[in-house]
Amino acid sequence: MKEFPIRTTVIGSYPFPGWLEFASQNLNKFGAADIEEMVDDAVVNAIHDQVAAGLDVITDGEQTRLDFNLSFYGFIKGILPNETEVRKFGPPAHDQRGKHDIIDTLTAPNGLGGVKEFQRLKRLAPSNVVLKSSVPGPYTLSGRLLPNKNYKDRFEITEALLPIVSKELEDIVAAGCTEITVDEPSMSCYAYKEDTKRFVDIFNRTVQSIRGKCRLSTHMCFGNFKGRPVGYRSIKPMLPSFLDLSVDEIHIEMANREFAEIELLAPFAEKMDVAVGVVDVKNYYVETAEDVKERIERCLKYVPAEKLSVAPDCGLSQTARWAARRKLANMVKGAHMVRKQL
Repeated sequence: MKEFPIRTTVIGSYPFPGWLEFASQNLNKFGAADIEEMVDDAVVNAIHDQVAAGLDVITDGEQTRLDFNLSFYGFIKGILPNETEVRKFGPPAHDQRGKHDIIDTLTAPNGLGGVKEFQRLKRLAPSNVVLKSSVPGPYTLSGRLLPNKNYKDRFEITEALLPIVSKELEDIVAAGCTEITVDEPSMSCYAYKEDTKRFVDIFNRTVQSIRGKCRLSTHMCFGNFKGRPVGYRSIKPMLPSFLDLSVDEIHIEMANREFAEIELLAPFAEKMDVAVGVVDVKNYYVETAEDVKERIERCLKYVPAEKLSVAPDCGLSQTARWAARRKLANMVKGAHMVRKQL
């Protein structure tokens, strides 16, 4: 159970400052010490914006990652970038994202970088906020790896990644992290056509060793590459299987879907806490505090206040920083308005 009602939180990613976008494309012009200083500065920026907004829970904004999961491939041995580009031109979509060939056994002898990320966040963040680490789950992480004769399909790749992700979660908890989100948006995107019970089994085995050792959540959305979804955007296919996910809290995208299927939050709330996406990261309409207040009041018809958190629909990495700041600030203001009424 949460410490107080209507907790304000985020998923993981935050927009890069413009100078970091530029620097990341010109890393050959920097020394190792320059890069470490640059990363610290970027994380300080992300922390500042989240704390200034008044969030109860913050992350490092995933400022060290190329995106929420692709940068993890830099830590995995046995893969090489696939040079085949399916499509270069036209509106950006998921078929323009890079993939990797598997050339050997999948291992990550030095972990996936999450421990260093959390240690940096802990060093730089104020002491009056909850710190959260976010790690992609093995099914989502498998999505950019191409099957071969040793890993015949996505599920075999997932099984190879599962112990790697589990070890990473254990190491982050050992580093002192008390709150972790395991991102598995691919599961919610493909719930309409895959075995949802198999998804739940994969997820629960991934987190088994850290259950009870931290506040554990998962993020279920429908994709957000360049502001575009990829999956069939319905909660219904997730039920009833996803009610058996071994988590303290599930985060569900709602604002971008105009709160369709809001009544389906109720069965989740019977089994776990629910974090609802109440601001739309794919839309440049900046929700007012009154908008957020009204949306939270709608959620309270299906989720008790003590079990409800509010967040953006998804990570904010694909949203301009000026909009992310304003959306988060108004989200917090709206949540506080509802808290006062309770």
